Amino acid sequence: MSLTFTLDPAVTPALRDGILDLWADVSNAGGAVGFVPPVARDTIRPELVKHFVGMAEGRTRLLVAHDEAGQVAATAFFTFNTHRLMTHWVWLYTVMVHPRHQGKGYGRDLLAAAADAARTFEGIEAIRLTCRGGLGLERFYGSCGYKEVGRIPGAIRVAPGDDRDDVIMLLPLA
Repeated sequence: MSLTFTLDPAVTPALRDGILDLWADVSNAGGAVGFVPPVARDTIRPELVKHFVGMAEGRTRLLVAHDEAGQVAATAFFTFNTHRLMTHWVWLYTVMVHPRHQGKGYGRDLLAAAADAARTFEGIEAIRLTCRGGLGLERFYGSCGYKEVGRIPGAIRVAPGDDRDDVIMLLPLA
């Protein structure tokens, strides 16, 4: 099985619903993508709309992967910096692979496709992302070439008494 990646797809109702389903399924499976389980699609929708607004304004770009059944299987959103001294790198947000595809190497495929896409963006030299500590994500991103460049202890409160580090990772593209 393999994924088909598309950069900047047309936002259709099917794509919107597919991303909402993906985001809810990833969140409810314990994925660290801005929510904690249980979470409903209606709770996620405003965050997705923010991404779509950024796309419409040219500040955000979407990389989406479909599986062989045509289902949304993975996503990553690039957000460009507006500060004139930081326009040489992009943020990578909402990096998700559907739980049904875990263990197939699709996370690595997604990150490789994201790096390839970012290399086509004029003037972009690096990708920066953050991840929630305590889940081993920094080891995974590290195995994909990202370097930990910062850590803010306890910055993410998953639940009362459950604070996690906010880990800052960077992938130079050169």
